[in-house]
Amino acid sequence: MTGLQNKARAYALKLLSYRGRSEQELRDRLKKKGFSQTETIATVHDLKQSGLVDDANLAETLKWEAFTAKLLSTEGAKRYVLGRGIPRDIAETAFAYDEERDKENARRLVEKKLRVLKNYPFATVRRRMYNLLARKGYPSGLIVELLKEKNLYKEDGA
Repeated sequence: MTGLQNKARAYALKLLSYRGRSEQELRDRLKKKGFSQTETIATVHDLKQSGLVDDANLAETLKWEAFTAKLLSTEGAKRYVLGRGIPRDIAETAFAYDEERDKENARRLVEKKLRVLKNYPFATVRRRMYNLLARKGYPSGLIVELLKEKNLYKEDGA
């Protein structure tokens, strides 16, 4: 290993000490730091061989984080994982649609947000709740179902 490869490895290890990173994230950060493509490829390959970089394992960790901490839908969690540089095939494998989990997460999110919005006008609560759930990746049918369940949806649009 050359001196620059050692520096690249040290920098990559520093980045990994903060949080897990995908191969793509590491390549991007090493390139941004000024390391050559050869040094970057060698460093990522070495870290991958030693088990410190594992996109499938990271996808599972991010999946747990997306569902429990961020209360994202299956689709929102998949977008989150893809945004972190996980390859599409690994993300597709990690996420099977689970309607019950989506409903439960959406309900928890609605309950949490309703406590904050309890003193707002009806129309504001409905709008903010719908937009929040849509941003989190929930399908519109599920959003409307939950809003009806909480008496936040009226057919006449009022």
